[in-house]
Amino acid sequence: MKYTSICNLKNFVESEVSIAGWLYNKRSSGKVRFVIIRDGTGLCQATAFKPDVDPQVFDLCDKLDQETSVEIRGIVRKDDRAPGGFELSLKHIALIGESKEYPISPKEHGTAFLMENRHLWLRSSRQNAILKVRHQVIKAVRDFFDDRGFTLCDTPILTANACEGTTTLFETDYFGQKAYLSQSGQLYNEATAMAFGKVYCFGPTFRAEKSKTRRHLTEFWMVEPEVAFMDLEGNMDLAEEFVEFVVGRVVEKCQNELKVLERDITKLQSVKRPFPRLSYADAQKYLTEKKAEFAASDDPEKQKLAEDIMKNGPGDDLGAADETAIGMGHDRPVLVHRYPAAVKAFYMKADPANPDYALCVDVIAPEGVGEIIGGGQREESLEVLENKIKSHGLPLEAFKWYLDIRRYGSVPHSGFGMGVERMVAWMTGTHHVRETIPFPRLMDSIWP
Repeated sequence: MKYTSICNLKNFVESEVSIAGWLYNKRSSGKVRFVIIRDGTGLCQATAFKPDVDPQVFDLCDKLDQETSVEIRGIVRKDDRAPGGFELSLKHIALIGESKEYPISPKEHGTAFLMENRHLWLRSSRQNAILKVRHQVIKAVRDFFDDRGFTLCDTPILTANACEGTTTLFETDYFGQKAYLSQSGQLYNEATAMAFGKVYCFGPTFRAEKSKTRRHLTEFWMVEPEVAFMDLEGNMDLAEEFVEFVVGRVVEKCQNELKVLERDITKLQSVKRPFPRLSYADAQKYLTEKKAEFAASDDPEKQKLAEDIMKNGPGDDLGAADETAIGMGHDRPVLVHRYPAAVKAFYMKADPANPDYALCVDVIAPEGVGEIIGGGQREESLEVLENKIKSHGLPLEAFKWYLDIRRYGSVPHSGFGMGVERMVAWMTGTHHVRETIPFPRLMDSIWP
């Protein structure tokens, strides 16, 4: 049987079609039964008028339970009141698979219950909309880099060495050797950039961070471009262009999903280049002003935020409250660059104008999402990089292949990483990143 997708019903007005899906909702009024079906592409209301259908068909409409799978045949009618603007004048309905006592009812459920039933929660309209936005974000990512001459080069998930640091690694046995789940594909990206010039990798990454914040997952997806002969300024330009492109694509392609999510689309439409750029030093001054402003506010939330701003102190990495405060003051992402070298990874190049600072950048999204991109210019000197690896207490032997990149035709190069889940959280206005991936992995959650 060939079924018509609900999203394509507009092409079959006044024609008879068959659709297949799951019962989303139902209601009755006298001699009329309204059956709302979802098929993954949309919702469709099928209307059964008792005098026009077989008694068995009419009775079956009353017996259907939530999420029962069915096949429906009927005539497509234009109706602006119906979900999607079209409905079926039902002629026949057949049961495919029963659903008894579906656990997620229309009533309110707690987050813990919904997470335990994530495999079913995905069927809800909100979760469906969030993950469709995710799909468009991922497609936009690939289109952006593919159309600009980047080559996709897959990087290993199992690695023998750390990238971001040794304290957040998931360790596993690899035939008697220690191996780790990848924190980032960046080191391998640097090698492929020397072969292809402009590359990107896109895949899952793993961080064993003991963090239970709304911004963290232990497994998340990240896209990482790397470009040979590109400095920090070029890297920041690329990040701006990239973010603007992805946001624009979501606004263009996800109108229905953003409407379901009640997302204020005007906040996304204002995301246009150029983005504000603050040095770390300027960011510290900005945060000092915001801390005083929020402390004097009558808003309890701002007062609480003021207590946490700059809690790490000058010279440390920005904290969640710092990123929130910076984002709140702008209508588009902010690029904070040149952090203290002491808080950044060993591969970051020192700023020639002030070696105490690194040529790095974080892109901080507005609306409390925090950092969505982190990157910078890499150290291209063999001697300097060797000394940095030693000073960070990392085994030089494990990075022998990485040092070869500097040993044979080293060039200045830069790149960054963007976490898909935080980007989707920002696009959809979702509070916690656990809703932005089909099956989230958290400190206390590895099931389902």
